[in-house]
Amino acid sequence: MDAVFHPLSDLFAQLGLPNSAAEIDAFVACHAPLSSTVALVDAPFWTPSQVEFLSESLDADADWAEAVDHLDARLRVGG
Repeated sequence: MDAVFHPLSDLFAQLGLPNSAAEIDAFVACHAPLSSTVALVDAPFWTPSQVEFLSESLDADADWAEAVDHLDARLRVGG
């Protein structure tokens, strides 16, 4: 089975967030840097449904996991 690649714009749409490149950059700028002591799913800016989606994506190593990891990395460095 081939892995599905989901760009960040698709992840943001799935999370119900504005998903243009500029809006993603603004989200990251607003919420970064995320402390290394805080798990992505424990960040205070997510809604409960967003936490559920992110957690399930990572726990199941779902198709979305790579995009979630990419977002996590961007939030850690702020870029």
